[in-house]
Amino acid sequence: MSTATFMIEQLMDPVGDCLSPEVASRLVALRADPAFQQRIDDLADRSTAGTLTESERTEYEQYIRFSQFVSLLQLKAQTVLKESADDH
Repeated sequence: MSTATFMIEQLMDPVGDCLSPEVASRLVALRADPAFQQRIDDLADRSTAGTLTESERTEYEQYIRFSQFVSLLQLKAQTVLKESADDH
């Protein structure tokens, strides 16, 4: 396990302790609204094509970082749901 992975797990463990199964379920189901997702998709396409402006690149990178954070929350939420199901 890498140091970065270990650090992320150490930071996320207390978050998992705060999640009820109901909140965890809502986090797992969380999705971007269609207009927001379309903006991300457009920026992704333009990034692949190499046609982003500097401000669009900054915006896209922020979306990527936020998406990665939400993905980590969702993984932790899935763990909470699995542990809750195992307890019953």
